[in-house]
Amino acid sequence: MSAKPARKEVGKSKLSARRIALFGGTFDPIHAGHLAVARAAVRRFRFDRVYFIPCGHPPHKALEELHPYEHRFAMVSLACAGEPRFVPSLAECGDGAGPRIFYSVDTVRRFRDEFGRPGDRIYFIVGADSFLQIDTWKDYRTLLGLCDFVIASRPGFRSEALRQVIPTDLLAPGQLKRGRTAKNSGISLRDSTVYLLDTVASRVSATTVRRRLDRAQSVRGLVPPSVEEYITKQALYRPQ
Repeated sequence: MSAKPARKEVGKSKLSARRIALFGGTFDPIHAGHLAVARAAVRRFRFDRVYFIPCGHPPHKALEELHPYEHRFAMVSLACAGEPRFVPSLAECGDGAGPRIFYSVDTVRRFRDEFGRPGDRIYFIVGADSFLQIDTWKDYRTLLGLCDFVIASRPGFRSEALRQVIPTDLLAPGQLKRGRTAKNSGISLRDSTVYLLDTVASRVSATTVRRRLDRAQSVRGLVPPSVEEYITKQALYRPQ
């Protein structure tokens, strides 16, 4: 007697909603703190993918202050290797025609167009210090409604500070009442939510890594071994 054929679940994997995180930055260089934040975010929010997006030309930094994009992207690619949910992204690489400035609001729109199935959700991972300056970002009010935010905390950071930089007219009605904090359930906006990721409070920074390299000091443990090897072979961040 032949076995009954298994019933196929047609298109289930293709139709399931996706949870996508965007993690942008100069990544000059990417370091252990970045990876710790991304791993903690995956654990908490069950992201399907975290896209690491090195910025070709960030609006708040002069291009000559950064190492060339190809080096920063290469280091991000090496750091993502072996992490099945981490994806190095060329979304802000530019087209080679000139130093185009990239804005987060445009990048989020691009990913919303790509991940536009019903139920898909986009999250934006950003450090606490950067979020506190969000009112200086292009079209920040629009950006706050395009995606959810995951704010990576730092030592001594208080969640109440997040609420202070969000325009009150963007808050969901229930959030106008005091007593709820971002630490517990997030700050609900009319079209999105701002969450505080306080399970990681890394003191590693790209500035610290660059400073140690400039002094010819070891950065072992501060960057992935593959990134450390790349920096050495490419003679990056050497004392001037």
